[in-house]
Amino acid sequence: MENNRNFFITIALSVLILTLWQVFYMNPRVEAQRETARIEAERVAEQQKAAQPAGTAPGSSTGMAAAPQAGVPGATTAQAAVVDRAQALAASGRIALDTPSLKGSINLTGARIDDISLKHYRVAVEPNSPVIELLNPQALPAGFYSEIGFVGSEATGAVPGPDTVWTAEANATLTPAKPVTLTYINDKGLTFKRTIAVDQNYMFTVTDTVANAGSTDVALSNYGRLTRFDKPLHASTYVLHEGLIGVTGTEGLQEINYATIEDDKQVLPGKSTDGWLGITDKYWAAALVPSGKQPFQPRFSYFEDGRPRYQADFMTDPITVAAGQSATVETLVFAGAKEVAKINAYEADRQIRQFELLIDWGWFYFITKPMFWLIDTLYKMLGNFGLAILATTVIVKAIFFPLANKSYKSMANMKMVQPKMLEIREKYADDKMKQQQAMMELYKTEKINPLAGCWPVLIQIPVFFALYKVLYVTIEMRHAPFFGWIHDLAAPDPTSLFNLFGLLPWDVPAFLLIGVWPLIMGVTMFLQMRMNPTPPDPTQAMIFTWMPILFTFMLASFPAGLVIYWAWNNSLSILQQGVIMKRQGAKIELWDNLVALFKKKPTPAE
Repeated sequence: MENNRNFFITIALSVLILTLWQVFYMNPRVEAQRETARIEAERVAEQQKAAQPAGTAPGSSTGMAAAPQAGVPGATTAQAAVVDRAQALAASGRIALDTPSLKGSINLTGARIDDISLKHYRVAVEPNSPVIELLNPQALPAGFYSEIGFVGSEATGAVPGPDTVWTAEANATLTPAKPVTLTYINDKGLTFKRTIAVDQNYMFTVTDTVANAGSTDVALSNYGRLTRFDKPLHASTYVLHEGLIGVTGTEGLQEINYATIEDDKQVLPGKSTDGWLGITDKYWAAALVPSGKQPFQPRFSYFEDGRPRYQADFMTDPITVAAGQSATVETLVFAGAKEVAKINAYEADRQIRQFELLIDWGWFYFITKPMFWLIDTLYKMLGNFGLAILATTVIVKAIFFPLANKSYKSMANMKMVQPKMLEIREKYADDKMKQQQAMMELYKTEKINPLAGCWPVLIQIPVFFALYKVLYVTIEMRHAPFFGWIHDLAAPDPTSLFNLFGLLPWDVPAFLLIGVWPLIMGVTMFLQMRMNPTPPDPTQAMIFTWMPILFTFMLASFPAGLVIYWAWNNSLSILQQGVIMKRQGAKIELWDNLVALFKKKPTPAE
């Protein structure tokens, strides 16, 4: 049994590594994320309390944006003033925005989309929590905005850029049913008309028409940029990409995290005629989709001059506008939640190349995406994501039923030959080689796989990680309630054994947050392992004893939905294994093992 011993020692070392990783990395990270969420909620609440409805009359520019440097869109040099949101919004003329999904305004200076709040999403699970503010004016510390403009030459005269003040109809409001038109006329006879439309969800369509009333042809390039002055307070994980992202040219998907772009300063993919680029967070994103009519140069950058900022931008090849003629260019701007159905619909309806990759499905997308589809489909039938996860577990168990059956039958057969195994160990107690050979011959004769019991665990590992990915990255799971005290399946169980589940007034440290569901999971795992005979080898027996406890601590900080899945899966496995063992005539060791565990062992004197 030397191979078996090595196998279980490997499991023990793996569990030890995972435990250390959980205690010294994941738990402090969870604590930091909770503190970040608290600070963010307080910040947004203060800003919204101070905010007043934005005026619509044109006002002065904030003075924060300078003209693009050397024809490169978006270089700013001034530091942002420390102001609240109301002051930032009042510093310039604005057009109100109101849709079923969004509220905010568009800045007439630069025609920036820089004031976007998501009506259906809040900072915390509480219903009175502030709504998510996705895009913010440049003057704010969390400045984040979209801007579209032109780069011209001496022949074109001044063209729309960061400081351009556009003219709009008085009291105009942008709604899905009513686009708005902005106008700018320069000193060279060029008239720029910008029509901004928005759909029911998160997509803006910006259509620029340039009319040349002069006597000579002119050429100018269209640019678009997403500029962000802050980054998430907590670092991204290997599970999820947050930062600059895009799909363009032959390079395809580009994922550049904040640390990388800070080091490299600039990433310049090849020119493209299709695709998109943007900046993504865990649940939200902003992206630009340039027109496919003109080749464009995508770019990802980090600027340190004046005020540090991250930027995803593009610039088209020069567009020629003949004298007396006009030219039109269209740019799509996405700003909203990364809802799977809507992202997929945009990709299909707007013909946006691989727009689905805005959601980080990971390397194992061929498992993750079907898992999400199944859970989401069941949710639409059952009305609760927790119930959908339970139903998904049953379906997964049914799919792998034949393989699990085979494993449990092999385990039951091993129990039947347990006396013969003990005889071999006693007979060859001093000769491990002969003992191993005799064991292998017994397995071969009785057609037993000694590692068959590992298959049920190995089978559920990819399912486990796929479900973890779905719970972690998809916004549909965010703040999804179950029953009782679980108000967010994507967050850990908030209760703790160490303050008697809230009865004691003690703020429990993150590593001691062992909630009800992790305890249920640990108990079901303990019972499942105790259905088998206690291993004669002391090392194996120790692993079987401590593994449920270690897993209870490890999974305590995982999403509650994942822990519920594991507990339910264990319960189904216990029932399945019990039925198969009974049919095979094998003894179910659960009760005997429990009695032996708590029975007082005799002392040597006795």
